[in-house]
Amino acid sequence: MAPDLPPRILDQGLAFLGTCAVTAQPIGPSALVDIGWHTFILHTYDYAEFCDRIAGRFIHHEPEPTPDDDVPHPIGAPISRTVDAIRAAGFTVDAALWTNVGAAECTQCHAGCTDSPTG
Repeated sequence: MAPDLPPRILDQGLAFLGTCAVTAQPIGPSALVDIGWHTFILHTYDYAEFCDRIAGRFIHHEPEPTPDDDVPHPIGAPISRTVDAIRAAGFTVDAALWTNVGAAECTQCHAGCTDSPTG
């Protein structure tokens, strides 16, 4: 990776999580931003504290629905919806990290998960 890429990925991962805290619509990260989210999750105590501080709850990462899951999961939320939600939440978007190429096929935090504010 280029030396400037990891901090940009982390920045957009935090913007994505901040948006998860305030939106009820299904959103999902790009493939690069998902790397940042995965990296943050590995620091479990810091991640849990961050989620509690910004969302008042743990923001789960659910890569795909399970066969016994009775909650509908729209797979692969459009990146454009996520980018619009991030901007609406007041965060800056690093457009180069939000391409549709290689977008994560994740259901993410507000795509029908049990912690969704609409569920």
